[in-house]
Amino acid sequence: MLNFELYNPVNYVFGKGQIAKIKDLVPQKSKILITYGGGSIFKNGVHDQVKKALKDFEVIEFGGIEPNPHFETLMKAVAIIREQKIDFILAVGGGSVIDGTKFISAAVNYDGDAADILRKRILFKDVTKVVPFGTVLTLPATGSEMNSGAVVTIAATQEKLTLGGSALFPKFSIVDPTVITSLPKRQLQNGVVDAFTHVMEQYLTYTHDAILQDRLAESILQTLIEIGPDVVENPNDYKLASNFVWCATMALNGLIQKGVPTDWATHMIGHELTALYNIDHARTLAIIGPNLYKVMFETKKEKLAQYGKRVWNLSGTEDEIAANAIEKTVSFFHTLGMKTKLSENTTDFTKTADFIINRFEERGWKALGEKQNITPEKVRKIVELSY
Repeated sequence: MLNFELYNPVNYVFGKGQIAKIKDLVPQKSKILITYGGGSIFKNGVHDQVKKALKDFEVIEFGGIEPNPHFETLMKAVAIIREQKIDFILAVGGGSVIDGTKFISAAVNYDGDAADILRKRILFKDVTKVVPFGTVLTLPATGSEMNSGAVVTIAATQEKLTLGGSALFPKFSIVDPTVITSLPKRQLQNGVVDAFTHVMEQYLTYTHDAILQDRLAESILQTLIEIGPDVVENPNDYKLASNFVWCATMALNGLIQKGVPTDWATHMIGHELTALYNIDHARTLAIIGPNLYKVMFETKKEKLAQYGKRVWNLSGTEDEIAANAIEKTVSFFHTLGMKTKLSENTTDFTKTADFIINRFEERGWKALGEKQNITPEKVRKIVELSY
């Protein structure tokens, strides 16, 4: 098992009716900025619940954070916080709103060009230099409610970049599974695939000595396979909803990542598809993931076979099990209603591989994956196989 440190200070508040607890979780006498996205919180009643809980606080609201939060939009919120002397931020939304809020938290007191936070991958560790924030989760998928990472898009240059650091954990996250009942089917599909692929990025690498970590990862995958199609069709079922929400959090709260090698190349390639074509993040993962496994078959074969045996109960030779496990994964995505080819999601895709390779080379990303063996030429094969 690899050396690791595990730090996660998030107060995770789970279950029905927990939004009412905000008043006890936000520091007293705080001046609060509520951040949200396209306005769904007004339709599903979450906004009313939040405002009721905060009736004794001074509250300012900032909406319009995009599904892939734009640096340009977030800087408007940064200006409001500076001008209004905001003490605390409350992100009410899904992963994009929470990710955007992490950037806002970091940028307010940053001395310099805030775009450098993203372009130079600055890690924030000093809690006195960020604005504290909490979250009310409305869309389970990214695990952002219980981790310190974020992805933000610089729209002007079509760059989808990351930030993070131990100072960017939420102070608390309220997670009420009943909020998913109002979500469109597309967002539920995205949530299941997003969580599933997050696990795969930390699990589907090569065999190692972290036995418990593998079992934890496999249990999340098995649970998502069991409940995923049903929760997409019946989000009103609390048993399904609560297990789905908890899986999405566990997939990326840092626990299953500790002591093991990780990949993340599927995400890095997928981010470029979102920047290029505005394809939903989870759908880019469904497009790229299985094809990455095919191109990197020889180096991932042992773990693919383990995945096939333990998660899908497959039998046969190692090669057969590994190959069939990829097909099972694709079939699972199809069962959820996902389209797994780039050509099914956009029409103008013939130069996609060239664009992505050029972007990666400009950033110096010439060796990706858990073994740093995903070269630009391998990226080309993965993307072209995804057409």
